[in-house]
Amino acid sequence: MAKSAKKKDKPKTSSTIALNKKARHNYILEDRLEAGLALEGWEVKSLRAGKVQMVDSYVLLKDNEAWLFGCLITALPTASTHIQPDPIRTRKLLLHRDEIDKMVGAVERKGYSLIPTALYWKKGRAKLEIALAKGKKEHDKRATLKDRDWKRDKQRILKHG
Repeated sequence: MAKSAKKKDKPKTSSTIALNKKARHNYILEDRLEAGLALEGWEVKSLRAGKVQMVDSYVLLKDNEAWLFGCLITALPTASTHIQPDPIRTRKLLLHRDEIDKMVGAVERKGYSLIPTALYWKKGRAKLEIALAKGKKEHDKRATLKDRDWKRDKQRILKHG
């Protein structure tokens, strides 16, 4: 009983660090995977402070390894003086071999892209959700917006009668 009381007293904090909202607009997201990140100490501190942007980031597969490109993690002003933090450095993604093989097949044969969609904490570790995605054409984006607007209007009509 004492354990359940302690859990209720603990404040709820969001585990989400950053979302890539443009990914849903620019791509059709299909299969999602969770990957770990190989980070340096200053990067973890910056993630805890929420100093990350994933807008133009993407994942490349090289030599049977997955790498995150273009993710901007801004160094805190209190970062150590004996290191030179690189905010846009290439970061290695930690995945199982069968997950990488599955992604290689989809990217090379089927023409998919690997797009990071969310960055979050899980059991004290930073995790990145990546999705196999196909690019949308301009008319697909307009159709998606039109469907979303219609659903919103429909809900409004049903609510007010």
